[in-house]
Amino acid sequence: MKAIKKINNNVAICVDDNNKELIAFGKGIGFPSMPYQITDLGSISMTFYRMDKSYYKLLEEIPEEVFEVSALIVKRAQNTLDCRLNPNLLPGLADHINFALIRLKKFKKMKMLFSYDVEQLYPAETELGRYAVNLIQKKLLVKLPESEITNIAMHFVNAEEENINDSSKWDVELLIDGITNEIEKWFGVSIDRKGFNYNRFVMHLRYSLKRIEEKKQFEDDNGKLFEIMKEESPEIYECSLNISSIIGDKLQEQITQDEILYLMIHISRILKNNTAN
Repeated sequence: MKAIKKINNNVAICVDDNNKELIAFGKGIGFPSMPYQITDLGSISMTFYRMDKSYYKLLEEIPEEVFEVSALIVKRAQNTLDCRLNPNLLPGLADHINFALIRLKKFKKMKMLFSYDVEQLYPAETELGRYAVNLIQKKLLVKLPESEITNIAMHFVNAEEENINDSSKWDVELLIDGITNEIEKWFGVSIDRKGFNYNRFVMHLRYSLKRIEEKKQFEDDNGKLFEIMKEESPEIYECSLNISSIIGDKLQEQITQDEILYLMIHISRILKNNTAN
């Protein structure tokens, strides 16, 4: 196996003997000058194949300890769930956990409740979510709120490739493209649709659309935070309200204030990180 690009000190992009690209974890494998041949395969602790290359830059941005904890959680899911998991689960989950840690510091008043409906519908995934929250507390010394059990559980549900509903009455890709067009029009920007920031936004948007379609929207008590963001970012609020109306009409659902708040946070994030001209 050859290491070709460093992600961090203990993670590298590699090519195996069949010339297939993968992400490999192993103590110190990111230290040597790239490229180099890894002769001791026993030093490799985890490997992940078929990951979309557009996520590679995102992986470099996520703190090393968060990425490694996320990989342990995904490995547990691979050994627990009796189905194929989308190979992009790892960057998606790592990004979510990193964002949850940032949100905990920045939006301490933001409350989201543990969903007993999700626990009843997806017991195995909920148990993995509980394992993830406990592992994060043990490894990173941060106690995430109980609602993160539900959020992380839904990442596993979304990643189960056999559970993807191809018979949906509405076109997810078309809706996401329309939402992106609305953001571009509203703010007079051109969003880089091939970049990792856009991929990150789409990933969160898919998660939100799935919640709305399955009638599992966030519906908590974040009125104060909503009003603060509305006052501080009126344009983002108006844009989010417009997009929520489009989604609501398409899915025939009334979008909750908390879902609009979440959308505001993610639109703010993509605008801040957008690199297209």
